[in-house]
Amino acid sequence: MTTGTIFKIKRYALHDGPGIRTTVFLKGCPLSCPWCHNPEGIDPQPQQMGRRSAAETIGETAGETVGQVLDVAAVMETVEKDRLFYDESGGGVTFSGGEPLHQPQFLEALLADCKQREIHAALDTSGFAPTAVLDRLLPHLQLVLFDLKLMDDRQHRRHTGVSNALIRQNLKRVTAANLPVRIRVPLVPGITDGEANLADIIRFASDLGGVEGVDLLPFHRTAAEKYRRLGRHDPMAGTARPDPQQLEAIKNRFESAGFDVSIGG
Repeated sequence: MTTGTIFKIKRYALHDGPGIRTTVFLKGCPLSCPWCHNPEGIDPQPQQMGRRSAAETIGETAGETVGQVLDVAAVMETVEKDRLFYDESGGGVTFSGGEPLHQPQFLEALLADCKQREIHAALDTSGFAPTAVLDRLLPHLQLVLFDLKLMDDRQHRRHTGVSNALIRQNLKRVTAANLPVRIRVPLVPGITDGEANLADIIRFASDLGGVEGVDLLPFHRTAAEKYRRLGRHDPMAGTARPDPQQLEAIKNRFESAGFDVSIGG
């Protein structure tokens, strides 16, 4: 029986691929992006989070455990509940994280089950995993949402803790497989939204071919409360959301390069 660790299953998701979807969040990520909006998904093991708010602490002695070990059947039981919505809206299931490729055997089993049930399956990934793992999974996928954060390798190492060489290689691999691919660009003020980085992303994506579109993901502050509950310092404390006019200018820039662009996925 194949099992894995899930930290959330979100039903009726509208921004993780086409149609109405169920997003399954797998726990564990090898990157350490300071802007991560799911910091509870980084540690691969279940962990304790503190109380949500002062009002909810009355009579409580602890918060909650984030992360649950489930088998494939348990996950698919939840996924199947909304099959009618998938069929009517052209939706399906999206596997996200954390980094879903961090649990390759579990993810492969889930994808194989989706394929058998004829449920549209999408992968939301940073692309940081052995290429052999990716190659095993591609035949089970109908869509890949691929993060592209920083093109300069030195800056990528500085802000995420890993090189982007494998990520670039794997993105080339995915586009060569003739799968629909949407590149997701997190717009983090002062880090990923610089002129040179955006120009490099546009150039790289244009040279790839086979990119269906680009999703611009503006930085937001929803992770601040999660860091508090985890007892951790928020590395992006004090960072403001991107200016709406700047977002529109960046969107126009990608559109001028020939991409279908959305803001927020």
